[in-house]
Amino acid sequence: MIGVIMRIFSFTLVSWLGPDSPFLFVWIFNTIDAILLSWCALLKKDRAYTVLNLFWILVGIIGILRVIGYI
Repeated sequence: MIGVIMRIFSFTLVSWLGPDSPFLFVWIFNTIDAILLSWCALLKKDRAYTVLNLFWILVGIIGILRVIGYI
């Protein structure tokens, strides 16, 4: 439940603040919640949700690297 609340919070933050959003914070926050949700999906043996959240971890890592200027 914590991961779901984190995801709702971060998307709400981006919706409210738009271009003024703290994008690095949002990417890090989303990546952490994807890790939490992936772990829960692995424990429940839910392959589809595990793959979905592993994808979001990859997207989050790319987003973080782009924000800090590494990519």
